[in-house]
Amino acid sequence: MTITNTETTSLKEFLKLPYIDESPAWEYINSQVIQKPMPGGKHSLLQKRLVAVIDTARSDYEAFPELRCTCGNRSVVADVAVVATNQIPLDDSGDIVSTGINFAPNWVIEILSPDQSQTRVTGNILHCIKNGTQLGWLIDPSERSIIVYQPANLPDLLFGEDVLPVLEGINLTTIVNQIFAWLQLRDK
Repeated sequence: MTITNTETTSLKEFLKLPYIDESPAWEYINSQVIQKPMPGGKHSLLQKRLVAVIDTARSDYEAFPELRCTCGNRSVVADVAVVATNQIPLDDSGDIVSTGINFAPNWVIEILSPDQSQTRVTGNILHCIKNGTQLGWLIDPSERSIIVYQPANLPDLLFGEDVLPVLEGINLTTIVNQIFAWLQLRDK
């Protein structure tokens, strides 16, 4: 179940709220403060594996789980945000900042949870695309499908043996079935 704070607020006021990064995180969408649903096992396992696979693909990008992305009067927490290494904001000591990013990630990946609104998640991906994201995936574990979003293209619904697009410069080739095969627990 999604929790919404019905009072409207500004983005600036939202970012000052002390609870927005509690688990599950809160997002700012259309002047509303909305808490993301608590992810389940499928969601968490896919998120974990995606970050690991993208990070081991030897590229100039970093994959982050649950990174706050604020741009264009919206602040969302992407399930996986992939950001060019040279764009990662650093603090005065050279460490990554703890507040997230104030721009759209290069690649945004959302994993649909059973209680989550597909319309709201699609809206977040489209918002990121309109603000500079180059690639978006919406993974639907129950349908075993992935909708791919790219600027200037219609969305593409991929299944089975379809090859998934990735950002140029990321050495990764995968198909839809490989993503969902990660849901099978491995023998120990």
